Amino acid sequence: MRNIKLTIEYDGKRYLGWQRLGDSEKTVQGKIESVITQMTGKKIEIIGSGRTDAGTHARGQVANFKTNTEMTCNDMLIFFNRYLPSDIVVKKVEEMPERFHARYNVKGKQYSYYVWNDSIPTAFERYRSFYFPQTLDMDKMNAACEKLIGKHDFVGFSALKKTKKSTTRTIETISIEREGSMLHFTFIGDGFLHKMIRILVGTILEIGSGKLPVTIIDEVLENKIREAAGETAPAQGLFLDEVFLIIDSYSEDLTICYE
Repeated sequence: MRNIKLTIEYDGKRYLGWQRLGDSEKTVQGKIESVITQMTGKKIEIIGSGRTDAGTHARGQVANFKTNTEMTCNDMLIFFNRYLPSDIVVKKVEEMPERFHARYNVKGKQYSYYVWNDSIPTAFERYRSFYFPQTLDMDKMNAACEKLIGKHDFVGFSALKKTKKSTTRTIETISIEREGSMLHFTFIGDGFLHKMIRILVGTILEIGSGKLPVTIIDEVLENKIREAAGETAPAQGLFLDEVFLIIDSYSEDLTICYE
């Protein structure tokens, strides 16, 4: 069996997220698996690096699947992009060692979040950014970002209810750049909890608008109370930019999984 790695770009506007839901084809995974069945004549499950929520986009989602097809990687690439809907694009097809796993071999991810910060909304970016018209204090927002960098238990900034898995993650970078009316947030870390980035963005925006103090970051990290943090920013502003992979190691004992 061959182990095939896909690098995928998609506009999540009309999908219920990455993960296939029963027989629903309103998911990115479901659409890709349908094309794989068409290509190979077999039902094959693909493994993604992690889930993205309904409405979330990706520039560099990674997935893998096993197949015995004799098609070349280039022929598979052409087939995918011929039969997938135009809002899902396979950017690269690569053959990997047998033990490569798109989820277990993840060592980190980079996400972007876009906020349209202007008194007038945008017609063109409304499905790819969050409209937030309030005046923002960038110094306070940057101070909040500094407090979040490092290794912390981020359960208070997540939508998790109960879990036996660790909720400690390490954030290496949070940056905010303004390009005209658009704010571009960049998050780089070893993993992110369910809705964590959207809750962080919502909290940072409320700090910037004066609704919450900068010290709320310390309080939520210490007390782990989700209700004390800000609102969850909507999904349409979030992009999975890149998945950083462990390529040199394919240990059977590699069981760490971040989503």
